Amino acid sequence: MYNGVTEFNKMKKFILLSILCIQVQVSYPQWIPVNNGMGNVSVEAMDFLGNNLFTATSTGIVYLSTNGGSNWLATSLNHTALSFTTTNGNKIFAGTSGSGVYSSTNNGSNWIQTALTNQAVWSMAAYGTNIFAGTNNFGVYLSTDNGFSWNQKGLNNRFVLSLATNGSYTFAGLYLYGIYSTTNNGANWVSISGNTTVWSLAVNGNNVYAGTRGDGMFATTNNGSNWSNVLSNVGSIFSLAVNGNNIFSGADSGVFVSSNNGGNWVQRNEGLPSGISINALIISDNYVYAGTWGRGVYKRFLNEFSAIHYISNEIPNQFSLSQNYPNPFNPVTNIKFSVPKSGLVKLTVYDAAGRETATLFNGRLSAGTYNYDFDASQLASGIYFYKLETNEFTQTKKMVLIK
Repeated sequence: MYNGVTEFNKMKKFILLSILCIQVQVSYPQWIPVNNGMGNVSVEAMDFLGNNLFTATSTGIVYLSTNGGSNWLATSLNHTALSFTTTNGNKIFAGTSGSGVYSSTNNGSNWIQTALTNQAVWSMAAYGTNIFAGTNNFGVYLSTDNGFSWNQKGLNNRFVLSLATNGSYTFAGLYLYGIYSTTNNGANWVSISGNTTVWSLAVNGNNVYAGTRGDGMFATTNNGSNWSNVLSNVGSIFSLAVNGNNIFSGADSGVFVSSNNGGNWVQRNEGLPSGISINALIISDNYVYAGTWGRGVYKRFLNEFSAIHYISNEIPNQFSLSQNYPNPFNPVTNIKFSVPKSGLVKLTVYDAAGRETATLFNGRLSAGTYNYDFDASQLASGIYFYKLETNEFTQTKKMVLIK
């Protein structure tokens, strides 16, 4: 005889056992794609004006997002843009691949071609009412009247890939000819580096950063009198962004972040496709946005980069993984570890049954000692294990979460 109550109770037990057997993988912070309305395109440049984000793509379309990248709409510009800059007012400038510079005062609903009309403009920078445009083989142009007129300002026959300003200094990163600087708006330029290709430039206080083709990143604290290599063995660096002491570097191997003005670097590719190139980086409204080659735009909360901290200027002589503190904990604990040389590092959490519940970090670290602030608020009380893995070292320790 069919007993509905008995069968129902059996079903409840089966469902309960199934739930208990499911391996739960906690979702931890990572990059997320934000390409609705844009698709998986290649991004040439990004910038923001207020809360509005602009993206130049290899399809020849400039897109606008007014909601942090959740949706993108095509603007009216029908020329392939290569660079952006904004002024203190409500105007954004777009440097195009062969039609000079366009400007818009209504968030891209209308674009007006400026007096610079027939150049490929690969880089732009603004300082006060001065706007600099770096061209392909025709040097630098300057406008002192918000883009209404332009004058050629030196570096003739040079391909200007990047521009940045720092007070009275303007820096130009060139193809094959390194970095030049001027303190008189281009009346005179001085070579301040060796002959290399400089894809990107950024300024942070007294620090100037230069991302090169194949040689990593260099930095100066005295406007180019001396340079030091602060990030190497990462290939080319196409984009840079700064926020306080945090430096974000977009390379052909993903995103690298320094929290101490370039002293040490952490690779932060969680959520990004393997081997992706980062062509553009901007920081806006507590988010970091990454424009990629062939995969559109990704974004991530700015504060997510503060979980791992470089804590020592001394290079350790061996790998080590310390006991977490506090332990037991609820719900945050600190995990300290040391790596004596640069390389790939993975920090993972497992439950008592040996199932992976969280990957806290998986990327490249420079030599040093680090802290990771592990927030286990999404986990249940119990015994957990955390594991540090490199190509040469593996160690596991136990921790106890009590809620």
